[in-house]
Amino acid sequence: MAAIVASIASSSFILSKLRPIPLLTLSVLSTSSSPFSLKLTSYTTRRSLIMARSITTSNLGLTYPATIDPIKVSFGLKDVDMLEWKGDLIAVGVSEKDMGKDKDLKFENTILNKLDSQLGGLLAEASSEEDFTGKPGQSTILRLPGFGSKRIGLIGLGRQSPSVAAFRGFGEAVAAAAKTAQASNVAVVLAVPPESKLTTVSAIASGTILGMHEDSRFKSESKKPSLKSLDIIGFGTAPELEKRLKYAEYMCSGIIFGRELVNAPANVLTPGALAQEASNIASQFSDVFSAKILNAEECTELGMGSYLGVAAASANPPHFIHLCYKPLGGPAKAKLALVGKGLTFDSGGYNIKTGPGCSIELMKFDMGGSAAVLGAAKAIGQIKPAGVHFIVAACENMISGTGMRPGDVVTASNGKTIEVNNTDAEGRLTLADALVYACNQGVEKIIDLATLTGACVVALGPSIAGIFTPDDELAKEVTVAAEANGEKLWRMPMEDSYWESMKSGVADMVNTGGRQGGAITAALFLKQFVDEKVQWMHIDMAGPVWNEKKRAATGFGVSTLVEWVITNSSE
Repeated sequence: MAAIVASIASSSFILSKLRPIPLLTLSVLSTSSSPFSLKLTSYTTRRSLIMARSITTSNLGLTYPATIDPIKVSFGLKDVDMLEWKGDLIAVGVSEKDMGKDKDLKFENTILNKLDSQLGGLLAEASSEEDFTGKPGQSTILRLPGFGSKRIGLIGLGRQSPSVAAFRGFGEAVAAAAKTAQASNVAVVLAVPPESKLTTVSAIASGTILGMHEDSRFKSESKKPSLKSLDIIGFGTAPELEKRLKYAEYMCSGIIFGRELVNAPANVLTPGALAQEASNIASQFSDVFSAKILNAEECTELGMGSYLGVAAASANPPHFIHLCYKPLGGPAKAKLALVGKGLTFDSGGYNIKTGPGCSIELMKFDMGGSAAVLGAAKAIGQIKPAGVHFIVAACENMISGTGMRPGDVVTASNGKTIEVNNTDAEGRLTLADALVYACNQGVEKIIDLATLTGACVVALGPSIAGIFTPDDELAKEVTVAAEANGEKLWRMPMEDSYWESMKSGVADMVNTGGRQGGAITAALFLKQFVDEKVQWMHIDMAGPVWNEKKRAATGFGVSTLVEWVITNSSE
């Protein structure tokens, strides 16, 4: 009998129509003459006890993030001769082609030739001695007493026609050079005028801000950046450029927010803490945002058995996040939804992550999709384009006696049943109910983002995200948005024949197929929960969510999402 009761109680997350029944639990009674006593506890009471315990464990380790002042840089557009500019550092962006010299070892580029003539050939000499060729990441800095600028540096842009990513990298290199030189006032100039001033000025400003950002909230000491102002010379002073600089600031605030969400350890950023961050966005931009946070009971009423199955093992209760943005100017031109995977920690469940390369210590970044979505929400709250829904099914994938087991069958909110053959393929289970919920909002287009599969990292490496969609038009929209912001995407096939490996003998489907084509079968799984009338794309960002060299989050996805939303609002 006890085994039957335990079985029914632990499978309550499957959302059968049975009413909650009493659970037999063992409790210690300190005031009793007998050391142990049996008592009955309802499922609701047990959930309350778990939720109460989560309050005491949410600050495990007594760790609290320090309050760090946001980065503040004053950007200026200067129409002056760079030799007349006064400050700490002038950084000149040069491509490999710009470094060409004539037979007298003088620069052929007009700007570099003019600058080097004033310096008595020191720039040409230094570049030759240091083998500076203009490759990305290269730099050479000269200290020049007696000139308007204390230092002049050359920073490499790479190939002949630098990309958006190259100009953003240039901005990051400028920030690094300013840090090394402890420079407060910096100016930048390009050896060759760019093809698009608007795109280039935005990329340089964004790179500078992001290059200055160091997440020191969990360190005992932190240093404030020295850079206070950045003047951009040679671009003119058009109002459109000023607007673009402001746009870059808004975008970077969202990217930094997304980075810090991913960087936060799982003992600090619980599902409840992530929901609070979403609510803070709604409060900060209350003129356009409203927030709805659904608890476990409300998700139960909506039939979200797939999502709640993943959440069942954790002492930290799930929080289903729905931010709704409504533009100030009236009805939205396009109804959009951004859905982010929100696993604040993924142990793998009973299929626990073990062995070399499992990266369990990095599974705080398994909410990278939600970070991109909420980062985009923060930027959009400032830019104020079209209407859009931001949806995150936040929870943890842990191990306990209440947890989902391999072989269990869960029921999603669209009625489809899923045999869980691997508890470590949990992200798609949470996304299933999130996608159904998004479709029920009456949206026309959905993009979901998730650190979903290692298979995508194997296929595309650490810098490129895979995109999956049956819709060519949507694929083009998102690809253009990514290219405009220097983020790398690659369209992957939606091979329907692979669905054979996802069939179950006892349910409508299993949650994971074999190792081959794992990223594709994951996308095919998600497709089962999207209305056929809705244009949908899945972005697997398991690779680019994290910079292994810096051991920090990248903020990937935010700028692409914001660009895509803005494009749809103007159509």
